[in-house]
Amino acid sequence: MTASARIERILILGGTAEARRLADALAGRPELAVTLSLAGRTAEPLSQPVPVRRGGFGGAEGLAEYLRAERIDLLIDATHPYADAISANAARAAELAGVKLLAIRRPPWRRVDGDNWIEVADAEEAARALGEAPRRVFLALGRNELEPFATCPQHFYLVRSVDPVDAPLAVPHASYITARGPFGEAEDRALLEQHRIEIVVTKNSGGAATYSKIAAARRLGLPVVMLTRPALPSVPSVATVEEAFAWLDHAGTEETARGV
Repeated sequence: MTASARIERILILGGTAEARRLADALAGRPELAVTLSLAGRTAEPLSQPVPVRRGGFGGAEGLAEYLRAERIDLLIDATHPYADAISANAARAAELAGVKLLAIRRPPWRRVDGDNWIEVADAEEAARALGEAPRRVFLALGRNELEPFATCPQHFYLVRSVDPVDAPLAVPHASYITARGPFGEAEDRALLEQHRIEIVVTKNSGGAATYSKIAAARRLGLPVVMLTRPALPSVPSVATVEEAFAWLDHAGTEETARGV
């Protein structure tokens, strides 16, 4: 991007590896003022290379007001694929404030030979998909998706999350692991074998950081209950951070060519 480009002030809605990588790269561009917004759901987020704003905005209208007040030129939605409410607010706020919007949407995982996926709409349906007979279940979900599984106390649950689960599931048999990816396939295979896991429950997050559990389940012949992705607003989007860089450079060249 050239120094004469109109895009100078950028707000990134983050919480993902893509947001961190993008912020790290843009921090090296002195012509840009970049702020990273984190929702504040992670108790101990990783350090970031640019100024960070934590907490919500108060819906689409609050975010639009922030965009106007901070004279933001570009809003980048680099949130998790399942953060549909935030993405909807971002689309509406950009429209209200008259600000450019770009979304980074990583592609979902695709089935390959050996995968046994049971696709469900939400955590409630995932809990029902476990069946009545007791099973040993690996829950690789966010803390906000765990509550429905308390209605199925006959199962053993192994829960892995970035932050400690508070309060624990109201079930008689559960074990908790606090860990942050990326994880390796051998590591996850050993975890599943150690706890004698019979079925995995997860989201189709995409990307490489947490794919190891999918590969491990395939290797062990385990079924995976997969929460399908929510519908997201139709906005300009790219699949990777590299494509976001190209979009930014093109936008800067385009603005300069128009003489704005």
